[in-house]
Amino acid sequence: MNILITGANRGLGRVLVDMAAAAGHTVFAGVRNIDSVSSQLQAMKDRYASQIYIIGMDVEDEQSVRDAFYKVSEQEAYLDVLINNAGIIKGRERKIEEVDFQEFEQVLRINLMGPMMVVKHFLPLLRKSDNGVIINISSEAGSFANAYGGDYPYAISKAALNFFTAQIRNGLKDNGIKAYAVHPGWMRTDMGGASAPLSPEESAEGIMRIVNREIDLDEEHFFVDHLGRPMPM
Repeated sequence: MNILITGANRGLGRVLVDMAAAAGHTVFAGVRNIDSVSSQLQAMKDRYASQIYIIGMDVEDEQSVRDAFYKVSEQEAYLDVLINNAGIIKGRERKIEEVDFQEFEQVLRINLMGPMMVVKHFLPLLRKSDNGVIINISSEAGSFANAYGGDYPYAISKAALNFFTAQIRNGLKDNGIKAYAVHPGWMRTDMGGASAPLSPEESAEGIMRIVNREIDLDEEHFFVDHLGRPMPM
């Protein structure tokens, strides 16, 4: 399969690149700054030279996303899987009275508009696949049922991402393209912190099972965790 993964320079994205390449897939690893590729990702590229393509793609910048589309198109005529993984969290400790709306706008642009721009420009390649899949990395923080009165920018951006996933799921079903919002679990990453119970490898293993169609998903649910279990909306 041909797979595009955004936010591939570190954390979950980087592990997904490694696992996808190890499984024999061709991987396009999107990084915000092509001049600041992590040593770990570069080592993967060296190890899987014919399978990993590192692509500069700043999901805050539509022109950057458009340029990335052209670069991927030069290598492959189609995409089977798009994993919108790039994301940030800011203003975590701020109460509603303290919300910084410039900060809020940046979170929305990366966590919501970023995936929307990537889908907008890469959809032509997904349409050429026999089994196209879009996976938007979301969070339980974006669940209405579990709203906890905090993390306003992050939680609201993920709730909106879930809704966007529902929209494209319905809008693209006649093309045979499936879309899922996936809660990856609380992981030991820069974002999740050292006390998180789940490793990025454990989360990525479950997500790759979804990618490889090894998990029988309940098609009534589009918001699932990394093991394919339905999440409350």
